[in-house]
Amino acid sequence: MDIFQVPQVDLSVTAEECAPLSPLLLQQAVCAPSRVSFLTGRRPDTTRLYDFHSYWRVHAGNYSTLPQYFKENGYVTMSVGKVFHPGVSSNHSDDYPHSWSLPPFHPSSEKYENRKVCKGKDGQLHANLLCPVDVAEMPEGTLPDIQSTEEAIRLLKMMKRNQSKFFLAIGYHKPHIPFRYPQEFLKLYPIENITLAPDPDVPKGLPSVAYNPWTDIRRRDDVQALNISFPYGPVPKDFQRQIRQNYFASVSYLDMLVGKLLNALDDMGLSNNTIVVFTADHGWSLGEHGEWAKYSNFDIATRVPLMFYVPGMTAPLSYPGDRLFPFIDLFAQVSKPLPQGKPKEMVELVSLFPTLAELAGLRVPPSCPKTSFHVSLCAEGQSLVQYFPSVKGGHESSDDGGKPDRPPIAFSQYPRPSDSPQLNSDLPLLKDIRVMGYSVRTSSYRCTHWLGFNPSNFSVDWNDIHAGELYLVESDPNQDHNMYQSETHSHLTKKLCRILEH
Repeated sequence: MDIFQVPQVDLSVTAEECAPLSPLLLQQAVCAPSRVSFLTGRRPDTTRLYDFHSYWRVHAGNYSTLPQYFKENGYVTMSVGKVFHPGVSSNHSDDYPHSWSLPPFHPSSEKYENRKVCKGKDGQLHANLLCPVDVAEMPEGTLPDIQSTEEAIRLLKMMKRNQSKFFLAIGYHKPHIPFRYPQEFLKLYPIENITLAPDPDVPKGLPSVAYNPWTDIRRRDDVQALNISFPYGPVPKDFQRQIRQNYFASVSYLDMLVGKLLNALDDMGLSNNTIVVFTADHGWSLGEHGEWAKYSNFDIATRVPLMFYVPGMTAPLSYPGDRLFPFIDLFAQVSKPLPQGKPKEMVELVSLFPTLAELAGLRVPPSCPKTSFHVSLCAEGQSLVQYFPSVKGGHESSDDGGKPDRPPIAFSQYPRPSDSPQLNSDLPLLKDIRVMGYSVRTSSYRCTHWLGFNPSNFSVDWNDIHAGELYLVESDPNQDHNMYQSETHSHLTKKLCRILEH
């Protein structure tokens, strides 16, 4: 078993200062659609964003966003790094000035992320997937996430000085590809200790439409040199281990930066009155099912962390001089596996908007009607505060006398251009989408229907079933055995997949 070296996150969980909510599933496992979804509180079928090439305020509806809602309620809202996905999907402005009080900050060194700055074994510079670097040798002598951390701390100091209510979003690049990070973090993960994925082969029962051919990985110089056949050709085992090693090292690099940021809250005396949320826009396959990257409906791609630190709720208020977030040197402490609970509820990232509104004491946006394109403020998720552990023990009470109205299911989806893997299967343009895979996930099962989709009017034909998947996750947690065609489970398939239609 590979163990992440993430002492800053370990500290928060093991000290019970944060409320980790899991299993947490997002709505589409790719950057722009996922970010627009959780920042508006709407699902991709409502934002009508499945690729990177439309702006929801024009293409779907003029929906309020999470930071916009805080801005309208007297907060100074600030964006650092990759919060909205840059480009068309956020109007080339990170949705400024709608969402932000100040112009969003982007680190100057991010323009080098995909350039030939990775030193290869031949001594030449390449645009590689694996790119551990000497930071001093990089253009500008820094990296984007280092710059973002420095800017976020500067803004915290400014808010402290001005005594302003603030909403600060920091979007880190790593562990997004390419894995360009300080090379010393490789030391935390000796290659001889790195294992392969527990299920590195493409499952025999996996419908071809469900497979992600990881095209963006194949474009990298070091991967191209391996001459891997498309679409199923396996990555050589030694390179699989290197990918996993570099991913883990990138995560530890991120953990170090998060630790510096949280430590700054302590330094400025802000820990007692600042809510902290830690999450991500998608998961990432590391060889499971013969897949790499995101772009699928598997849990490994749709599951993300979601942790809340709420002063006085998830942890008692600290005394003057106490440090809730002391910085921990990753190279001086070895992490232990995080405690693995088995919560019964399923939660969704689309619920982040109403949850933060409730935690901040703002009016929780109402639930969206079935059709909400003309409704500027509503939420398709529900507040998760009912699941939060109280410092007094138990959970926060809800409107029905303390008995949580547990959401039993979570939904995700992914588009495809055809039934078989193509070069654009990972990220088809809207005009090329012909199949939409809708998943319903309970604590025990995942059922997916791959259905005919018409991109000209965003319609789904529920009678045009291209393929199906059913996984019994209690006995098959890695989702390797598709039971969709099993007569024994046909009743379950009908029951779960009927839910998708509603």
